[in-house]
Amino acid sequence: MELFQPLSNPAFRWLFAGQLISLLGTGLATVALALLAFELEPERAGWVLGGALAIKMVAYLLVAPIVGGYASRLPRRQWLAGLNLGRALLVAMLPLVEQSWQLFGLIFLLNAMAAGYTPVYQAALPDILTDDADYTRALSLSRLAMEIESLLSPALAAFLLLFTPFALLFELNAVGFVVAASLLLLAKVPAAAPSDRSGGIWQHVSFGIRSYLKTPRLRAALLLNLALSAAGAMIIVNTVVYVRSVLGLEQQWVPALMAASGAGSMLIAFWIPALVERFGDRRLMLGGGLLLSLSLFVGLTEPGYAGLIPLWLLIGVGSSMVLIPTGRVVRNSCSESDRNDYFSANFALTHGMWLLGYLLAGWLGRDSDMPLAFFGLGVLALSATLLAAWLWPARDEEALWHHHPAVDHLHPHVHDEHHQHEHEGWEGPEPHVHPHHHHAHSHRHKFTIDEHHVHWPKQS
Repeated sequence: MELFQPLSNPAFRWLFAGQLISLLGTGLATVALALLAFELEPERAGWVLGGALAIKMVAYLLVAPIVGGYASRLPRRQWLAGLNLGRALLVAMLPLVEQSWQLFGLIFLLNAMAAGYTPVYQAALPDILTDDADYTRALSLSRLAMEIESLLSPALAAFLLLFTPFALLFELNAVGFVVAASLLLLAKVPAAAPSDRSGGIWQHVSFGIRSYLKTPRLRAALLLNLALSAAGAMIIVNTVVYVRSVLGLEQQWVPALMAASGAGSMLIAFWIPALVERFGDRRLMLGGGLLLSLSLFVGLTEPGYAGLIPLWLLIGVGSSMVLIPTGRVVRNSCSESDRNDYFSANFALTHGMWLLGYLLAGWLGRDSDMPLAFFGLGVLALSATLLAAWLWPARDEEALWHHHPAVDHLHPHVHDEHHQHEHEGWEGPEPHVHPHHHHAHSHRHKFTIDEHHVHWPKQS
């Protein structure tokens, strides 16, 4: 089957196997975390879990840009394996927690490491899978793996809890991270392309987010991820409220409904590579945003349990239509040397959208006011989708005409189309650093925001 073609690449095969194992372990630990929160503070377990979720997002927002600014200087394989070993150690410490503040501290460190791991992993995939079709299939496989984990982990956790204390789930997660680290060491991960960026710490740390937000198609992709977060947060935050408080059903009806969203996401993941080839990233992602918005507005009809199943399934379909092509859009919007920065920015900013979605879903759905939650989140999703359609040009050309004024500057560089100048012999091997001059000129090539292109050109 063509979807599994990327697995013929040995490096991706080891990386993907490690991802599967770590995802399964993390799913088990998520169940155990809820039980640990209840054990620590039975009367405020929801508050503890909510605090852990907020800390997770804060860690993502703070750490990912820092990693993006400096990850190109690190050996990728050792960095990724080391972070998995670090996470194994931290997860193994969770059963020793006796107070909420200790839990919050470990959760922050765990997710700080996740913020250092995931963007670097994502940025490495285009270097491993250089074929466009294989890269798209790999994105679909990763999404499929996440949805399979979300279905299998709760069932496996429930089975294991029949025989073992929940603390064992943390230990299994730790073992999973160790195995994932071992598999990473077997993979041949290409080194990141050297960065030509100059400036101090702030320039390095902020470069990814500033460049991301200056790129029209990436601003549009971020807005579509806001629409995704609005619909996804409705499911994650309010499914249990709708089932228990609105429909008056028992808690055992919740998992099957949550699984409907995962089933929709998995179903469309098989078809995303063909849909991208036929419709392109822009049309597919905007279609996903419209589907998410429509699904939320259909919720205003106050459907019963049977009606929620296809609705949640459609939200799953729309989620994959937005999420899977996002990696392609990020890859196509940056140079090889800046991939760590852009993927880290995407990681931080899209999780910021999720934080907003969680807060709004909880606030709008307070007192079980589900029509207000559906309406408010539907308006947010539709507004974000329409604004994305306006920001993302229908004729989105990669190669753009633009003008460079004359400039003298100093930064690491190699001799490419932007650097053709004389040397005196002392400058050393490339990439090297020395003062050099750029003449004023206009030209056309694949345009990305970088050291030499700091503003998006105006198009007629």
